[in-house]
Amino acid sequence: MVAGSVSNEILSAVAPERLWKAIVKDSTSLMPKLLPDLISSIVIVEGDGGVGTIRKSNFSPVMKEFNYWKDRVDAIDDQKHVFKYSVIEGGLIGKKVKSTSFELKFEPATGRGSLCKFCAEFEPIDDNLPTEDITKEIMGGMTGMFKAIEGYLLENPEAYA
Repeated sequence: MVAGSVSNEILSAVAPERLWKAIVKDSTSLMPKLLPDLISSIVIVEGDGGVGTIRKSNFSPVMKEFNYWKDRVDAIDDQKHVFKYSVIEGGLIGKKVKSTSFELKFEPATGRGSLCKFCAEFEPIDDNLPTEDITKEIMGGMTGMFKAIEGYLLENPEAYA
């Protein structure tokens, strides 16, 4: 049961295919490289990157409430550029939420750019929805990671082409 959600849409000058390759297909190597102050490593624990794959993200000490999470790939559609995953261990699971899932979608926009849609769904432990400040913080973190990758792709037009 989903009790709350937070979502955002971002227009990007980067084509959907490049964002897809960088954010979804190569996140295990690119995210720690671009965000070393936040993400120490991302490793595949089980699977081949497809549906059912379990990944472990290890975070730096800047993350005060947790130092890792494991997530499971729930859906991945290379044609429609839709990626869904659920946190299954660590993170805020058992502390503030019973469950958390994310969906990323990259659609073509005018020109060669993209409309990037992010959605996080969660079920809080105590049935109290997070405050507006907390949901802004969640989306701010997702947006910040996206902007770091987008900036890298804009500075390196040959990357993931």
